[in-house]
Amino acid sequence: MIMKQRLDQRQVQKLILAPALQQAIKLLPLTTLELIEVIDEELSENPLLELEEETDEKRPEAEKETPEAEADAAADPAGLETETDRVAAADSEADRAAVDGGAEAAGENHEDFEFESYFQDYIDDGFRPFPQDRKEIPSLENTLSKSTSLWDHLNWQANLTFFDPADREIAERIIGNINEDGYLTSSLEELGQATGASIEKINEVREKVKMFDPVGVASLHLKECLLAQMDNLQIKDEVARAIILEHLPLLERSDYSQLAKVLGVPPASIKYHIEIIKRLDPTPGRKYSEDKPTYVVPDIVVTKEGNDLKISLNDEGLPRLRINGYYRTLLAKALKENPDAYRFLKDKMKKALWFLRSLDQRDQTIYKVARYIVDKQRDFIEKGMDFIKPLTLMEIAQEIGVHESTVGRVVANKYIITPRGVFSLKYFFHKALHGDFGEDVSSLRIKERLRKLVESEDKNQPLSDMELEEILARENFKIARRTVAKYRKQLKIQPSHIRKRKFIMEGTA
Repeated sequence: MIMKQRLDQRQVQKLILAPALQQAIKLLPLTTLELIEVIDEELSENPLLELEEETDEKRPEAEKETPEAEADAAADPAGLETETDRVAAADSEADRAAVDGGAEAAGENHEDFEFESYFQDYIDDGFRPFPQDRKEIPSLENTLSKSTSLWDHLNWQANLTFFDPADREIAERIIGNINEDGYLTSSLEELGQATGASIEKINEVREKVKMFDPVGVASLHLKECLLAQMDNLQIKDEVARAIILEHLPLLERSDYSQLAKVLGVPPASIKYHIEIIKRLDPTPGRKYSEDKPTYVVPDIVVTKEGNDLKISLNDEGLPRLRINGYYRTLLAKALKENPDAYRFLKDKMKKALWFLRSLDQRDQTIYKVARYIVDKQRDFIEKGMDFIKPLTLMEIAQEIGVHESTVGRVVANKYIITPRGVFSLKYFFHKALHGDFGEDVSSLRIKERLRKLVESEDKNQPLSDMELEEILARENFKIARRTVAKYRKQLKIQPSHIRKRKFIMEGTA
């Protein structure tokens, strides 16, 4: 077979996104902190963009909620609703503003006026340098602190315990193979091959590491971890030790009667031994976990004013941008004096204006999605979970005239604060189930009802999945028993027989 190069022509269809649309799509899923990083990067690359000074007059609140509304109405008298039409319109705007080296000055000025007339709010008429006495913000590196990790804490103890270099090397190797829960993830044979030490020597060092704080780290399994903690606390309970060594599956199933039977102890006394085991830590390494609470800054704020729910975008901390008037003056001069400089500045001007438009379009889309969600879930916000309604991405997309994927990008990583609390936008999108009378019922509402039924059940006779299904059916929630079991597992509710065993054990003196 002979291989050779050749040229041929093919006619294919493909979707090509305009650069402005690509930029708008990238901005949609960004959080506030990520958006600030993008804005800072754009400021560093584009000299025509600058920050508004703190002394500048702020725009009205209504303009903040629906930015560029009047400009869009003027630019889109036909009421373009689809993204394809917006892209076509955007491309035609860019084409009218494109630089043509052979164009006359009058034509260029006319194009500049048409293109920039939509962005008058962002254009500065004069050069305003930043004040020299601005207060420097402290560096984040000087304000953040990092807690001691599990491995640092164990290595610190190993340096105080093992003075022989060989033993310290083995201890460091063991500590390096401990996971976040505190268990050893490598076998003794693998550690022996890595260090060249015998299994007995590695086990000797490991037994000392197990007594480090937190006690039980470097254990190979749960039994070893719990027994190490009992030895450290000097607990002399042979029944509890027997449960850990041989009957953990029965304890996991809360089968206390069978547990008492195989151990030969009265059922009334088994509770005492189980309470001892409960006080032990099955994951000792989590004590030094680096997982910290995540604090959410809501992107959308909903407040109740009279009978209305007012929506505003949280732009606190977001820098406000404008076009630098000094460079616009240079742009006008360069048209006659330096064509290369003119093309460079014109390109930067075009990118700056499209970046500002993308930011405004992002705010408008987020506002429209939030407005629809709040209107749809008004009863939930005012009255509670029993009034939440099912909602899908497709429903909002059809309502506001965008693609379903656009709505998906909007709700990603976004949070909304309401009089009911702080919620992720994704929280409101869930499956709809049909009731007997034709109405759609939210799956979240069914889960909440299921949780309340279990909380109010007779502890001596807990409700089975079939009984829960029958009760929900009488309340117009027609779901299958397997769906009840699935929702129960999602709510982390145990089966009825385990709930009954636990109640009996808790009531046993």
